[in-house]
Amino acid sequence: MMKQYPRYVSVILDVAVDKALDYGVPEKLVDAAVRGSRVAVPVRGHLRYGYILEVKDSCSYPRVVPIHDVISSDAVITEELFEVALWLSKYYCSSLRQALKTIIPSTIRRGFSHKEQLFVKRNASRDALRKVCEEYRNKHSSQSEVLDVMLRVKKGIFLSELMELAMVSRSPIDSLVKRGHLSCDVVRVDRSPLVGVEYFKTKAKVLNDEQSSSFSAISKTLDDKAFATHLIYGVTGSGKTEVYLQAIQRALDMGRGAIMLVPEISLTAQTIERFKSRFSDTIAILHHRLSHGERYDEWHKILTGEARIVIGARSAIFSPVKDLGLIIVDEEHESSYKQEDEAPCYHARDVAVMRGSMSGAAVVLGSATPSLESFYNAQQGKYHLHTLHSRHNSATMPVVTIVDMKESRKRTHGSEFSAELLDGIKKRYDSGEQSLLFLNRRGYHTAQMCKTCGHVMGCENCDVAMTYHRKSNMLSCHLCGNTIVPPPRSCPECGSSDSLHYRGVGTEKIESALHAIFPEIRTIRLDADTTRHKGSHEKLLRDFRNGKADVLIGTQMIAKGLHFPEITLVGVLNSDMTLNMPDFRSSEQAFQLITQVSGRSGRGVVAGEVILQTYLPTNSTILHASRQDYTGFYGEEISSREIFEYPPFSQMVKISFSGAEEKATLSSAESFRKELLRRLPRGFKVHPVTPTGHAKVKNRYRFHFLVRGPSIFTLNDAINASKKDFPSQKKCSLLINISPQTTFF
Repeated sequence: MMKQYPRYVSVILDVAVDKALDYGVPEKLVDAAVRGSRVAVPVRGHLRYGYILEVKDSCSYPRVVPIHDVISSDAVITEELFEVALWLSKYYCSSLRQALKTIIPSTIRRGFSHKEQLFVKRNASRDALRKVCEEYRNKHSSQSEVLDVMLRVKKGIFLSELMELAMVSRSPIDSLVKRGHLSCDVVRVDRSPLVGVEYFKTKAKVLNDEQSSSFSAISKTLDDKAFATHLIYGVTGSGKTEVYLQAIQRALDMGRGAIMLVPEISLTAQTIERFKSRFSDTIAILHHRLSHGERYDEWHKILTGEARIVIGARSAIFSPVKDLGLIIVDEEHESSYKQEDEAPCYHARDVAVMRGSMSGAAVVLGSATPSLESFYNAQQGKYHLHTLHSRHNSATMPVVTIVDMKESRKRTHGSEFSAELLDGIKKRYDSGEQSLLFLNRRGYHTAQMCKTCGHVMGCENCDVAMTYHRKSNMLSCHLCGNTIVPPPRSCPECGSSDSLHYRGVGTEKIESALHAIFPEIRTIRLDADTTRHKGSHEKLLRDFRNGKADVLIGTQMIAKGLHFPEITLVGVLNSDMTLNMPDFRSSEQAFQLITQVSGRSGRGVVAGEVILQTYLPTNSTILHASRQDYTGFYGEEISSREIFEYPPFSQMVKISFSGAEEKATLSSAESFRKELLRRLPRGFKVHPVTPTGHAKVKNRYRFHFLVRGPSIFTLNDAINASKKDFPSQKKCSLLINISPQTTFF
């Protein structure tokens, strides 16, 4: 006879089981077992962990086993986030298990907890303890050393610090506690990255007419407790951040919470300082450089309502904010908001809009170069468009000069610096101003090549040329991290000696070449090589802001989100690099990158200048970017998208396959494509299977194909049905990417 339980639950497991499993709930756990709770359950003789999806009074299965324990006394997943998870799973063609794994931080899934330490305090007045200290000076010297330290501290001190400062073991401290002179209590340690950091408080600035208009419209949505999406299209330096700050204050005044998303590379100390100096409320910071303990503490503050403001990168959109009233996505065009290499391949901007709809919250998207999809939605009336045409505080837009590098290299004997750029750097150095040089390639040289046979030193694990790094004297693969130290002196292909030479230029060589020309100029280089260690990114930017360098050299991490009034010259060393990519978004990405990095110049009282070095001086994208002419670029690009039926005039999905065996992976891709073709109605275009831009990464071969059509839901249904009928391939993995940011890689 089946054992009866007072309650039953459906549980979604962390492990690779993509359907809910039913369990009984023993009487002692009934009150704790609520929807969203984390539980431990038996699976084939082992304890596994998961989340309660549903609580019910009966179960249709003849035999069920009981749950082992309820790990969390409260729901880890709120009702709202459950709805987000269900939508995420359906829209992005992933399992609910994968969706919940994305929403819930690994620190929660791995069972991290609060950090606790013993805190020692005085149990008597300072005068009383001084007398005790003198009395013990000769009889109990170690105890007197402890009291000497305790007399100097304000309120108390952690036990570990007390032992270190007094240079004693725990024994004399315990003796003083027993005698009633001191007390020792367990306290929770706040591991927030903002603990102990002091900020000068700032007041709200007076908004100009355009800012006021944007703020009023957002405020009305907040006051109505309604959902609406606002797109703020404002030129670089137009004061979008001030609108965000005042909108957040409005939400807080109403007792509601706010999420502020920024690109990972823009989540700097400068950004955090702007917000922390404005709000007295607790702010939670979420980004990938936090330790597990820091991330756990920040997430727990959000869950309990202690933190009502969340600032973070992509995954912060899943923060369990109580009574969410406002979601802001700054630099909404940024590709880093899209998860590309793991299911579900969500876009944080699109999740923000959907979550706002579910929560009745105002959603604000902001950018100087909005994505074509967002601007198109605004033109169609789906979003409310607000335009900020001019820079805040009367700052002027920089003067832009386009330099034809084909002609320049003839005059400068192949130099990567044009005469115009060198003159500009020298002029800024002489006047005490700062310059920024942008090149979206790190390393010293981008490849090592044999002059005799043409062989390029490539990674043995990946289909990519290895980059030469001079400081460490090695060739490195930027995909898998494989290195060759030192680089070979003879060609491994033809055996020719002294025929290997380097080609291509990265940020490391630019820095070296600049020092050769101007030995006295101080530089700071900001790229993935110089920011490997925790805190290094913030330190380098702080040093530059404090005037410890004249020139900042870097990759795309310096292209946006930085506000340095002393930068009056920006040099873009290779403006058309992105244009060479065989991708329908290449023009859009090139325009955005050039416009954003150009916007770092002239943000103070001194007028700025931008020098664009290019081999395509008449290219329309380059010309539009040089004029900061977004509407002109949009009009040209949207017409092209419409002709070729690319997004936003169609829905697009990229279906990728990777495996250790090339033929088997290709065969799987072709089979899935045929299955999908059979299920899709007319009006959908299924592209052929092709190798990806990097056809092999980490010894896995990669193929993909694109699908375009009028309805994303019809596409999703066909893909999900094909996945069910498609045999599981242990040696081949499948990834569904809805609305991919790139169709090449």
